[in-house]
Amino acid sequence: MGERKKGKLVREFSAGGAVFKKKGTNYLWLIMRPSGSERWQLPKGKIDPGETSEKTAVREVKEEGGVEAKPLKKIGTSQYFFFLKGKRIFKTVTYFLMEYLKDTQKGHDHEVEEILFLPLVEAEKKLTFEDDKKMIEKGEKVVKTGIQENLI
Repeated sequence: MGERKKGKLVREFSAGGAVFKKKGTNYLWLIMRPSGSERWQLPKGKIDPGETSEKTAVREVKEEGGVEAKPLKKIGTSQYFFFLKGKRIFKTVTYFLMEYLKDTQKGHDHEVEEILFLPLVEAEKKLTFEDDKKMIEKGEKVVKTGIQENLI
């Protein structure tokens, strides 16, 4: 009888940001399109050894979004499976609500084709993943209800 080998499940941990910029009475949300892709998503990336999820979110927003942003509050996590090079990966992404501070001098890195700041409804139409849409919806609710004093 042939024996089926089960591939080992690999766990990955990432962090990212739902970055907003206030424009008048509206909030604009940062979304990005990775190079060579038609996907639109929030900036996120793997947590480096010894790095906190919050520091990773700040770093990834800077690298992929080309902006400096201040983390205000953890707003949720997303978990999903995917396959890469024959490995089954279970990924957990922690998202932070982040306030835009300024553009970086060098802009976004080579992994990103394009970034946009859009109002909630327009950003949701472009975003590929439902979890990303939920994060900016949650973020918009937090910033609009003025719970700033309760933010981290």
